[in-house]
Amino acid sequence: MTSHLYNREILRLATSLAGQGRLADFHASADRRSPTCGSRVIVDVKVDKADRIAEIGMEVSACALGQASAALVLAEARGRSAADIQRAADALRVWLGGEDRTTDFWPGIDVFVAARDYPARHPSILLAFEAAAEAALATQKGEAA
Repeated sequence: MTSHLYNREILRLATSLAGQGRLADFHASADRRSPTCGSRVIVDVKVDKADRIAEIGMEVSACALGQASAALVLAEARGRSAADIQRAADALRVWLGGEDRTTDFWPGIDVFVAARDYPARHPSILLAFEAAAEAALATQKGEAA
């Protein structure tokens, strides 16, 4: 049974996305979909002169786990570089796979501890991190929108 996956904090984070949306003006965007569950996250970013995320917006069509993950990215991505976000996505992938117990790579990520036992849920949790890293990296490569 997966009902324990959708605990109060997951649901609080998921509902915190209400009113969030894409940026009207952005430097780059990334659109990621999960072939496993059909979740989709579009991330728009504006970066500052140091190539750190200054603004971030998202359109999220995902389960509560994907929405909660997107909320964590939105809350903490500002001021981070593409490399920072990519390192967090890589660490999240390893952590979800059970290879590491450290959660200090991203604030609040331990909310997904129950999801570690459900690999089919991992792609949705990873989407926002992967899309944010892709969008931020695109600004460095000159692939702006």
